[in-house]
Amino acid sequence: MPTVTIESASATRRVPACASGLLAGFAALAVAELAAAAVRPEAGPVTAVGGSVVDATPAEVKDWAIRQFGTHDKLVLQLGIVVVLSAFAVALGLLALRHRRAAVTGVLLVGATGAVAALGRPDSVSWTDGLPSAVGAVAGAALLRLLTVRLTVSRGGVPNSPTGGADRDRRGFLMTASAAAAASAGAGVLGRGLGSARGGDALASRAAVRLPAAGSPAASVPAGAALRIPGLKPFTTPNEDFYRVDTALVVPRVDATTWRLRIHGRGVRRPLGVSFQDLLRRELIERDITLTCVSNEVGGPYVGNARWTGVRLAELLREAGVEPPSRGGPADQLVSRSVDGMTLGTPVEEVMDGRDAILAVGMNGRPLPFDHGFPVRMVVPGLYGYVSACKWIEDIELTTFADHDPYWVKREWAPRAPVKTQSRIDTPRPFARPRAGTVMVAGVAWAQHRGIDRVEIRVDDGPWKPADLATEHTTDTWRQWSFPWKATPGSHTLSVRATDRSGRTQPERRTRTVPDGADGRHSVLVTVV
Repeated sequence: MPTVTIESASATRRVPACASGLLAGFAALAVAELAAAAVRPEAGPVTAVGGSVVDATPAEVKDWAIRQFGTHDKLVLQLGIVVVLSAFAVALGLLALRHRRAAVTGVLLVGATGAVAALGRPDSVSWTDGLPSAVGAVAGAALLRLLTVRLTVSRGGVPNSPTGGADRDRRGFLMTASAAAAASAGAGVLGRGLGSARGGDALASRAAVRLPAAGSPAASVPAGAALRIPGLKPFTTPNEDFYRVDTALVVPRVDATTWRLRIHGRGVRRPLGVSFQDLLRRELIERDITLTCVSNEVGGPYVGNARWTGVRLAELLREAGVEPPSRGGPADQLVSRSVDGMTLGTPVEEVMDGRDAILAVGMNGRPLPFDHGFPVRMVVPGLYGYVSACKWIEDIELTTFADHDPYWVKREWAPRAPVKTQSRIDTPRPFARPRAGTVMVAGVAWAQHRGIDRVEIRVDDGPWKPADLATEHTTDTWRQWSFPWKATPGSHTLSVRATDRSGRTQPERRTRTVPDGADGRHSVLVTVV
């Protein structure tokens, strides 16, 4: 059998070698995504590896990513993974010039890493979750081998003549590479299409939802609660503007017609299983509730107010025979589980103390958006979202704080997290250049389930002066405020502080978000002209 050798990696060979690696990597990802469409989109290698990266990332780094990239943090992570894989693919392409077998093995090892990541995800349902990465790796390895063979310029140990042989090899490589690129692109497009089709039932189920009228409707927002000041965030946050902070790289698309919730665990005398239609047949309540993310920095954007429609969670728990710890119940923690494997731990006492803790099915008069938990999510006023606002919920287990640490608690966040009193200046914006004269300073303040009693403004190092508070809607919603400032030319620092109904005033010293939410006062620097 004639031996096959590979030409030394001259400059003219490095470019097609790099291209071979990139094409093999592209093919591997495209085939894997196509296979994931047949298995489930969450099993795709980028999603699986990205989820594992998120799980392994320290709390401080996650916090930094949210501060830097906001709601685009997941896209940045996915792009970062693709960039790293591309660089690795280029390296394997160059390696294949001299060590083809080692390079092919490298592709297979990358695929194995993706498969292990997929199988290790909390929402992994079976061994098939490892198939997309494995199938993609085999396709990528085969293509890399084929392309590097095309780069062979010797036949039977005798180098090709510089006339026709090299040209034929070059044409063969280009034809193979072009065909591989086209096939990979087609596989990627088909995979995306099939993935979208798999979510068709969920889309149809949401489109078919008609929320019944609430048996306990929300009180009308008082006229004086919503101020009309340019630059001030609206009292009710539109669904499309509501913040989203979670770990789901692929938003779950859950079919409401097949969704079920299970309630079980310690102190549950009658385990319950309820469907989406079961919830809609119950009495629905409608409440305006402000939600806050624990990752919200002082003055940050991760807070919003919406009108939520749903079922009282405490009633469901009582039907299951659950008693709060204050009445002898053995469970002090409610662990909610999402379809994507996320776990959140909520104090049972707070859920059953009379506040409007709900399993929400609607947001601002419409079925929940997929981004915000359709078909069902938890909403508990007064607690940060990471201990209360489970989206895409499918399981509630009654347990204890001593027996179980949910996802975020394992990652250095506090097990109990009441929302801290906060206030924010919405207008003027930082580094604004308002004209001298009366400048309207305005913003929002919140202390869910306690209420805001006072907001004060300070200009530079001057005295604190009371701001005008908008009418309070409920203690579970934020409160707008305004202050007419007689602005004089020059640079000025505007600071705000709020006092809640318990008498607590925001402290001056700022603290970080980890482990139980940021504290301190918001300030903005402006230059009056």
